[in-house]
Amino acid sequence: MPAVSSREIRLAARPKGWPSLDDFAMAAVEVPAPPDGWVQVRNLCMSVDPYMRGRMDEGKSYVPPFELGEPLEGAAVGEIVESRAAGLAAGDIVTSMFGWREYFAAPADTVRKVDPSVRPLSAYLGVLGVTGFTAWVGLQLFEIATGERVFISAAAGAVGSVAGQLAKLRGCFVVGSVGSPRKVAFALEELGYDAAFNYKDGDIRRQLARAAPDGIDVYFDNVGGEHLEAALSALRVNGRIIACGAISAYNASEPPPGPRNLGLVIGKRLSIKGFIVTDWSRRMPEFVAETGRYLREGKLKAEETVVDGIENAPRAFLDLLNGENIGKMVVKLSGVS
Repeated sequence: MPAVSSREIRLAARPKGWPSLDDFAMAAVEVPAPPDGWVQVRNLCMSVDPYMRGRMDEGKSYVPPFELGEPLEGAAVGEIVESRAAGLAAGDIVTSMFGWREYFAAPADTVRKVDPSVRPLSAYLGVLGVTGFTAWVGLQLFEIATGERVFISAAAGAVGSVAGQLAKLRGCFVVGSVGSPRKVAFALEELGYDAAFNYKDGDIRRQLARAAPDGIDVYFDNVGGEHLEAALSALRVNGRIIACGAISAYNASEPPPGPRNLGLVIGKRLSIKGFIVTDWSRRMPEFVAETGRYLREGKLKAEETVVDGIENAPRAFLDLLNGENIGKMVVKLSGVS
């Protein structure tokens, strides 16, 4: 099979503070036919995620930075066009980390074959993908009992919406912080939260106190900053903090100040645990079995915000950082039904 024409999105410049569309560039490339042991894949949909912002900066982190002038990377679902590898055939549906491009050729061990009957296939980017896995892993860090009170920031986003639903399925009282009245309604009516508030409406600590007047036992932190301060005030003795993300600081040009009430960790005997989801890869089958069952039974909702066309992927990423999405932000590639 001859090479195919493809478009890809590259990092054109390292953002200073908030990214802009000028930090991205579109490029046309030829993707060669695969050699022995490789596959050629047409991407059907791709993910944009907050962690990608950190990879746009230069310097060491828990993942290597994106290279200037090179295509970005991220989770994607695609269809094999041609296979030169045992166990994989044309037409198979696979996941990979070769997002931000329409086609790619890669070694067979860099893709994972998945069940093609799952609908939508983009669920492998969200509730059945890394974001859903992140929510699931976070809730494994501590023993969380039925009836405990769980507070989740960014509660209508990709990770937060799954974490909140999983906590509800455990019998917890769940409070969510979101960024608009529409998201408040979504959290209450669609996700089944017990309480939710718009953090833009005023002091977060006071709003959390009204939503959970008896305090909270667990805080699933996707945001950091003022949300973390509010949670520290609301946590009860022996409370736990799941440190998943700190999106409020991802675009800061100066280091943000630490929580002013961090001393409460001592008096309340609080526990804080951070995690990197890739450290839990061996538990992925267990996660897929549990959440896949919930999805089939209609107990878990896979809400998505879908953007069409790879050319609009940079805009989708910026909208994600601005909180424009409900659930998982997905880019559907042109020509894919």
